[in-house]
Amino acid sequence: MADKSPRKNFAATLYHTGHPKALLVVGSSTLCYPACMSIPLELLRGTPYFAGLPEAELRDIQKLVDERAFERGEMVLLEGEPSEAIYFVKSGRVKVFKTSPEGKEQVLRIMKPGESFNEVPVFDGGPNPASAETLDPSVLFLLYADDMQRLIVNNPTISRNVIHVLASRLRHLVGLVEDLSFRHVTGRVAKILLEHAHEASTSEGFRQLTQQQMATMAGTAREMVGRALKELEQAGAIRMERGKIVIVSREKLEQLS
Repeated sequence: MADKSPRKNFAATLYHTGHPKALLVVGSSTLCYPACMSIPLELLRGTPYFAGLPEAELRDIQKLVDERAFERGEMVLLEGEPSEAIYFVKSGRVKVFKTSPEGKEQVLRIMKPGESFNEVPVFDGGPNPASAETLDPSVLFLLYADDMQRLIVNNPTISRNVIHVLASRLRHLVGLVEDLSFRHVTGRVAKILLEHAHEASTSEGFRQLTQQQMATMAGTAREMVGRALKELEQAGAIRMERGKIVIVSREKLEQLS
């Protein structure tokens, strides 16, 4: 038996099955072996890494991908641990975050269906630079590091796509540093609401992120997020309605972000 979960809250115990990649997971997360189902070609085609590839090449990649299911609140990755794969979100949401020695959490990004995470350690061979935890019951697809590296070497289109993706991630992180350094808390919260505006229609409202989760994204305390939301409501940008946030004026929200 090989216990891969030395830290608390990591729910899965992994057992080697003899196959070089296959692991059977006992616990609430499950790695299917053989794979429960193939990654849909539409999801692969919509993934920036594989944009522009012909169907035959996508089907070859499809054979390399494994599926793993997680319950809400499960740890997917732990910062500092060895990396095994790139993860693609099929369903659910995953937060990628850093934790300070004092336990303060900073969310770097929330990954949604069609998005991927944990690329950097796959490319540089280092440990996971951040942790990842599911916010909902989630299904993730894994493409293992050795397979991804072979694809990059053998396929110039994928190599170019990797450059574009990593450039986009760098731009996002530069923007995050700018927000934390120069933007007022109210502006940070307004920007978070804009980035998740599709969840805040007048009929459904903004429910999926709690004030605590927004605080970890904005790099502040939950109480400060509460004050910022009140300011945004007083400005006529949003409306608080029975535990949900409804965007009233996107234009005002953009002005305040």
